[in-house]
Amino acid sequence: MTESGREGLAALLARPEGALVALDFDGTLAPIVNDPERAYAHPDALPALARLAPRIGVLAIITGRPAEVAVRLGGFAGHPELAGLTVLGAYGAERWDAASGALHRPPPHPGIAAARAELAALVERAGPGVLLEDKGNALAVHTRTAPDAAGVFAALREPLTELAARLGLALEPGRFVLEVRPPGMDKGAALTALAREKGASAVLYGGDDLGDLAAFDAVAKLREDGVPGVRVCSGSTEVAELAAVTDLTVDGPGGIAALLSALARSIG
Repeated sequence: MTESGREGLAALLARPEGALVALDFDGTLAPIVNDPERAYAHPDALPALARLAPRIGVLAIITGRPAEVAVRLGGFAGHPELAGLTVLGAYGAERWDAASGALHRPPPHPGIAAARAELAALVERAGPGVLLEDKGNALAVHTRTAPDAAGVFAALREPLTELAARLGLALEPGRFVLEVRPPGMDKGAALTALAREKGASAVLYGGDDLGDLAAFDAVAKLREDGVPGVRVCSGSTEVAELAAVTDLTVDGPGGIAALLSALARSIG
């Protein structure tokens, strides 16, 4: 839908061997569900990734999830076609490489340990349907299954903002989720670092939530530095504003899988 996006797509198709395709997980490759532990990849996602991966330079997943959780829910391990896949978890702080199966993660942030008990008590007081997801080096409070999901989300935002500031952490809001995590890493920094590491000649990034805005900004900055790029929104009614800052909007994870398959066919 944009001239910059069309230029980015043309560059990707002209030199696929130098292209980096990076994608968020929840809401992009996997549908959003009530239970985060059941957020499995869309059934068309893995076949589409397997078709595309051998045809491009680098395929990556960049997620707020722990890397090993994204690998498990996505079913990414044990597929020869995905041998070049890199999963950057915890907003880039963790890294899993399919070729070796090696997982690298930083030591736990002391603020997370301090926040764990406080958040558990806060979630209990918030009422039914509010869930605390422990990601190890991050903590996420989900309100999707609360009777008043939006109201509880709004009510929890201020106390979680205060808690994060007091403990030297960052607060990341999303689709009925408030995540407390260590500062200093975001999907934009992770995407930029990977593009530089791999010497990407073109970049495509797909995401669905507010946490992906930093990655979309990174694509824009890479364009300014001469690296063409495409920003793809995995569309939803919950975060409609993302469509205004991207080049293409598709219909959720099914649309993302269809796009990846179309790219694979176009590359040949």
